[in-house]
Amino acid sequence: MARPTADGPHLSTPPRGEDVHSFHGAAPRSCLGRACVVLLLVGLGPPTWADAGDPMTFTDVTESSGIAFQHVAGMTGRKHIAETMGAGAAFLDYDGDGDLDAYLVQSGFLPDERPPDNPGGALYENVGNGRFRDVTGTAGVANDAGYGMGIAVADYDNDGDQDIYITNYGPNVLYRNDGDGSFTDVTGDAGVGDDRWGASAAFLDYDADGLLDLFVANYLHAPLDMLPCRNADNPDLLEYCHPRLFEGVGDVLYRNNGDGTFADVSQSAGVVNPLEGRGLGVAIADYNNDGLADIYVANDTTRNFLYENNGDGTFADVSLLAGCGYNGMGLPEGGMGVDFGDIDDDGWLDLISVHSTTETNTLYRNLQGYFMDATTAASVGAPTLPMTAFGTDFADFDNDGILDLFVVNGHVQDVIELLNDAYTYPQRDQVFRGVGGGAFEDVSSQSGPYFSERHVGRGAAFGDYDDDGDVDVLVSNSNQPAVLLRNDGGSERSWLRVIVEGSVSNRDGIGARVHVTTAGATRMAEVQSGSSYCSASDRRLLFGLGDATRVERLDVTWPSGRTVELIDAPVNGTVVVSEP
Repeated sequence: MARPTADGPHLSTPPRGEDVHSFHGAAPRSCLGRACVVLLLVGLGPPTWADAGDPMTFTDVTESSGIAFQHVAGMTGRKHIAETMGAGAAFLDYDGDGDLDAYLVQSGFLPDERPPDNPGGALYENVGNGRFRDVTGTAGVANDAGYGMGIAVADYDNDGDQDIYITNYGPNVLYRNDGDGSFTDVTGDAGVGDDRWGASAAFLDYDADGLLDLFVANYLHAPLDMLPCRNADNPDLLEYCHPRLFEGVGDVLYRNNGDGTFADVSQSAGVVNPLEGRGLGVAIADYNNDGLADIYVANDTTRNFLYENNGDGTFADVSLLAGCGYNGMGLPEGGMGVDFGDIDDDGWLDLISVHSTTETNTLYRNLQGYFMDATTAASVGAPTLPMTAFGTDFADFDNDGILDLFVVNGHVQDVIELLNDAYTYPQRDQVFRGVGGGAFEDVSSQSGPYFSERHVGRGAAFGDYDDDGDVDVLVSNSNQPAVLLRNDGGSERSWLRVIVEGSVSNRDGIGARVHVTTAGATRMAEVQSGSSYCSASDRRLLFGLGDATRVERLDVTWPSGRTVELIDAPVNGTVVVSEP
């Protein structure tokens, strides 16, 4: 494939207050092995969750929250493709006080034009009552020497606090949490400073040794001396070059050695597809219910990758066999954000991949290890055609027991309105309410004034920052201020928050499966790292329970295979379950 060089321009056509209950392996019943939980679930009838009621409502509380973050894209007029990709956001508990803090990744200026006062990312401490304060300076995590893209958060060294990995256009950075409110840059010692263009990243324990490994999706080879592209129909108009004009870049998998260092095992593990890879989104989950962590990569304009974990340290790319490499028409799409979630409560994780304008977002139903394009049947196709989508997540925003879908939108061509008056550069975000059976309805226009506003949306993190029992959203916009959306009304229904802590498994419990049974219905969720676009969300699992007044049973299965069953868990509170 050709890529733009210094030879000349190229033509491009845009083709707090709750009860917390802790269980430390001494639950009412526990056993070893996944079969224990499987047997307990046999014979359950169809879901009987409460009927969907009024749509959820989101309120823009950015100003009152104290979050004052302005993303800088470093746009200089030369149309380097990095300038239009935006950056991610994260919800994390960096200080271990039990509530969610926030991090916003900053891009700034590219290395060859970086000023001495290049802006950096921002870490905000949650101080309660819905407010945050900027603690970036004392924490030492600004990443102001990099052109920031994505963020992954996890306790990679199992010491009880959350560490931060930031991907850049250029060398990535690993910040180790020192447990005293500050971080140390340990990139060099850890060996994870890949200097290619990193996008989304996620932690996982692919070899089930109790240590979190790291996967990074790389995007393109886009040298700094590239020249802008000229529009094919209007050569006087400069625009961002189409991704197909660039060479793809292989992704990278790092194995955690357990001594603070990592080893690049990308080749031996079989996760390198450099000619096809243009990775932007990553979601990691056990898609085929075999107890192993699998990797899904959303690629921009080329087929997506589904790396099935073979259980011996290697992966096999099964995206074509599994039916999720292309859409239902056999076409590659401009993949950005991704997420796994069990939208039909059948115990198999379904998949959303969101895409560019003129392409629908694609919803893949998981049919026991094989995927079917269910976009049209789920009613998420037509409303998404005019949009360019990035951040996304399945979550039960109204706590009715059915997963909903949030999508953050914004075009990539800042001159799109000069090229086609049917599209806009800033766009409206969208929220789809789950109506049962894996179907959705677009309720954006009913969900608050925010959805009538237009932004150049990119990353999005999801989590209950005010601990009121419903999922809120932190949105990162390209070259615009970030937005904090408070979910108002979801907590009027019953809910249950579940925190899992590993002992033999990784401390964060990433990869653990949780089943919640109430009123004869069971929902399942998996503790994930990654998903959305270049972002990291709350690893605590929040289950909407509709009108339920009690949880009949809660089952947890860790990556080690150990299981715990709890009887009569409380509603409207938090349960902490430790691995036996």
